Order: sequence, then C-alpha cells, then structure tokens
Amino acid sequence: VSCHRSSLTTGRRTSSKLKSMKLLEVLNALEEEESGQSREEIFIAPPNNASGDFTDEDSGDEDGRRGTHLPGNVLHAFVVPEDSGTGEDDDDLQLQPAMKKQKAVVEPQHVWTKRDICPDFTSWTASDPHMEDLKSQELSPVGLFELFFDEGTINFIVNETNRYAWQKNVNLGLTAQELKCVLGILILSGYISYPRRRMFWETSPDSHHHLVADAIRRDRFELIFSYLHFADNNELDESDRFAKVRPLIVRMNYNFQKHAPLEEFYSFGESMCEYFGHRGSKRLPAGKPVRLGYKIWCGTTSRGYLVWFEPSQGTLFTKPDRGLDLGGSMVVKFVDALQTRGCLPYHIFFDKVFTSVKLMSILRKKGVKATGTVREYRTERCPLKDPKELKRMKRGSFDYRVDESEEIIVCRWHDSSVVNICSNAVGIEPAGLTSHHSGAAKTQAQVHQPSLLRLYQEKVGGVGRMDQNIAKYKVKIRGMKWYSSFIGYVIDAALNNAWQLHRICCHDAQVDLLAFRRYVACVYLESNADTSSQGRRSRRLETESRFDMIGHWIIHQDKRTRCALCHSQTNTRCEKCQKGVHAKCFRAYHIR
Repeated sequence: VSCHRSSLTTGRRTSSKLKSMKLLEVLNALEEEESGQSREEIFIAPPNNASGDFTDEDSGDEDGRRGTHLPGNVLHAFVVPEDSGTGEDDDDLQLQPAMKKQKAVVEPQHVWTKRDICPDFTSWTASDPHMEDLKSQELSPVGLFELFFDEGTINFIVNETNRYAWQKNVNLGLTAQELKCVLGILILSGYISYPRRRMFWETSPDSHHHLVADAIRRDRFELIFSYLHFADNNELDESDRFAKVRPLIVRMNYNFQKHAPLEEFYSFGESMCEYFGHRGSKRLPAGKPVRLGYKIWCGTTSRGYLVWFEPSQGTLFTKPDRGLDLGGSMVVKFVDALQTRGCLPYHIFFDKVFTSVKLMSILRKKGVKATGTVREYRTERCPLKDPKELKRMKRGSFDYRVDESEEIIVCRWHDSSVVNICSNAVGIEPAGLTSHHSGAAKTQAQVHQPSLLRLYQEKVGGVGRMDQNIAKYKVKIRGMKWYSSFIGYVIDAALNNAWQLHRICCHDAQVDLLAFRRYVACVYLESNADTSSQGRRSRRLETESRFDMIGHWIIHQDKRTRCALCHSQTNTRCEKCQKGVHAKCFRAYHIR
C-alpha cells in the first residue's frame, strides 16, 4: 500500500478536528482495534476538485513505487463502520445541526397488528420481446460484448482521447481499431498477468506474448493508455466527483438497461472497485476485513446481470431525498431507472444497509415490491418479541406484525441468530421447512421458515454473483490516474453482462466465463492487429490461431466470399479467422 498522505474521515462523530494520516497509519490503527465485532470498510473517494487538470496527470510509473508520488489532495480514504448505514452522513450532522433540526418532520404513527400481510400488487405477466430478438440473432461473444461497447461508445472514447491529447499538444491519431487492441490487452490481462505490463512485449522466451506483441507496438500502447480519456475537460461539472468518467457511466447505464433481461426479481447492494492493486483487500484480526477502493451502488438481476450502477460520492455531493438516508435514496433511483421500461410489479431485494419501513412505503406507492433484512432501530418501534426471549425458544420460532396503514410486515426469526426482515409484498404463509446443520450433534435438523425469508435467501444474491464473476478475471493493468481502476471495473462489468446474455441466448453452445473472455480478447487482438508489416508475422498468426481450437465462431456476412476449404461461394465466415467458411466445412477447416 502506498504511503502517501490521505485525508481520513470516520463515520463516527467527533468533536476534534480530523487529522490527515498516512494510509499505513490508518491500517495499523484498525489492526489495533480488538474491541467489538463490527466490520469496518475503507473506500476511496475521488478528490473534491476532481474536474481539475492535475487529476489527469500520471503520478509515477506503474512498475516500482506504487503510487508513492500520489498527492494527498487526489484521494480521500473514508473509514466506515458497517453499522453506520451510509457512513457518510455524520459529518453533516455535526457541522450543520441546526439545518438538520429544521428539516425534521413529524413521522406518522404506526399501528402494528399480528396478522399476515395482504398485498394488493398485480401478478407478474410481462414478456421480453427484446430477449427473444437477441436469441434469434445468435450473437457471438464479441457481438454480445459490443452491445455495450458499441460503435457509438468506441467512437466517443476515440474522439475524447484524441481531443485530450490535442489539448496537451500531442497529435495522437487514435483509431477505433487501435482502441479495440487496447481493450483486448486489458481483457487478456485478467487471465494472463505479469508483474510489469511491458513484459508482454519482451523478447525473452519466458514472458513474450506474440498475440499482444503482434497486435500493437509497446510504445504505441503506452502512449494511448496514458491519454485515454472519457470527457471534455472544458465541460466538466465541478459538483460531480466522477465528472471525468460521467459520460461513460451514462452510456454504460443506458446500454445495460437497454439489453437487460426483463425479470421480476432484482437485487440491490454495494460493490467495491478496488484501487490499491494487490493490497486492495486486507484481512484483519477478529474477522474484520478492510477493503480499499471506490464504493459503487449496484442494481442487478438475481443471476448477476448489472442493470444500473452509480459510484458513491458521499452526502456532500449526493443529497438524500424523501427523508431517506443515502442508501435508501440510491434504491429509489434504481427503481426509477427500472420503471423507464414500464411500471411493472418488480420485486427488489436488499440487505439491512438500505432497508427501512419508510423505504418500503415509498416503493409500495410506486407499485414496486420490496423485501430486505432490517436493523431493529429502523422498524418504527414494531412490538416484536425481544431477541433474547426469542433465542430461548427453539430454532425456527418467529414473531411478526403488520402495519395497518401501509400493509408492511416486519418479522423476527430465530435460526443460528436472530434475523429481522421487512417486506411490502411477501408474508409468512406459506411457511416451509429448511435444513439446519447442528455442529454439536453433527446432524441436519428441519426448522420452520417464513415465506419471505425463503424468497429473500433465493433472490438476494445478485450483486454477490456479479462481484464473484468480476473478481475471477478482473483487469490487472492499471494506470496512475485515479479513475483507471474504475475503467477496468466497467470493462469487467460489460463482459459479465455479455456472458449472462450468452447463458440465456445460447443453450446449445454455452461456454464458461474464462472461455468467453478469452474469445473476446483473441478476436479483438487478431482482428484489429496492426497490418503495417505483413509477411511472416501474419502467416504465423493465421497458422497458429486456425488450429488452436479456442474461440472460433461462425457468423453471417452480408457479402458472399469463397470458402477457405471448398472454395465455393458462402455467406458465413469464422469471426476469429476472418475467413469465409461454410457451416459444413467449419469443423474440417479448423482441424489439422
């Protein structure tokens, strides 16, 4: 972890002035804390003046002193206790107590009754014609990836990068073909990584990677990567910490929502875009992991397709509305994005960081179902059995109440621990049985489980599945700009979404995530390689890639060409080899 100076802001209230600390001092202080079982999380926020030109400059070489030259005013580290909810509101509470008191409103009284919920939502009957259209197109992995990094997005990045280089008096002349080579190398670094990225181009037999070296020259890649840009510096919103990447966020959110599977169940949660390379995640004693990076609010399908995302900027730049905290406000924004496709009875699942009775009420008025675990102080004084009393009862015992005016249920269930859960759509019945492992007796016991607990456990893991997929083969190459790791996160998210669509659309020829990423990387590097020096290099590429049995896909082409095997006319070709091949000749052409 680099030892540059960072501004430390804690989620706890304090009367003393906050002191700037070195990052290692922050980590050492957290390691020394042995009291309590709460988990603390560090996340990095962009600088307050993120639109300034200095944040575009590289702060040093990737190889060597990892970020030791990074100025303290570029990044701010926030230490957030898990129980603080958003963890970013306390400073405002301390600095502006009078304003908070003026905004306080009298909350309505809740009348709780012990009965099951009677929801009045319509049943889910929506169909998804767009997904049927995608299935009929039989898109290859590259075609699915380019649903998100489409021609408009590629040309936009090319134009903004060339504009930024021109502002620095550099005639870069980046083309879409070269940008795809850069993307291919970034994708490839997720499953083939070196301690230094320049090792891809070394002539040493233990490190040379001909696919990369033959696609683009090393110095050209370094030049393009150093000027990669996503916004016009003359039109940045100074109130937005992520103004440098805001146009890319808008485009990705549009494409993600446009091609998202239309489903009833969605998950909402927090994801983390790690920043400090190999030290991005650190284990602490007493089971307190600390993660370093940008916190990102994410809405996904239950299988892990990312529908909507927004990087967290804290309450200083993102003001909560409707009397909710920051997390609850983000849930409402996600629901608003979903409803652009139609006001359907979606069902959203989230954890106790976001859940409150007030949020459930707001979503119910929007016609959206919601279920989530909830902290006791957010249950609006629901008169449930005391947790200590419930723990003395047998496992599977539960207590519940329904708000008469809002038709919202709060349930407290005892299993290995006491869990509070709240819903505006699902009740207790039909209650079922679930298996519970008894460690002492080493047996499986059946315990009662309310319906809303069972559905929550089945559907809530979408964000976790997305994080798991991204973490497997995430982009390893990074620059020293504060937003470089975020760009890798966006690429990984687009690949995850493309793979999720592949699993839905291709039932007969499904590939796993690694094979999917390899296919996209190989096609981008081979199809967009620099052809200025023809001859032995191109012949070797054709010979080696033709018979490698990796990532060959037959696609339709508008112009008829001759088949590379039988030499008769064909309207299909191999996307990787860029050769016309009949479907009947496809297998024979790729076997020695």
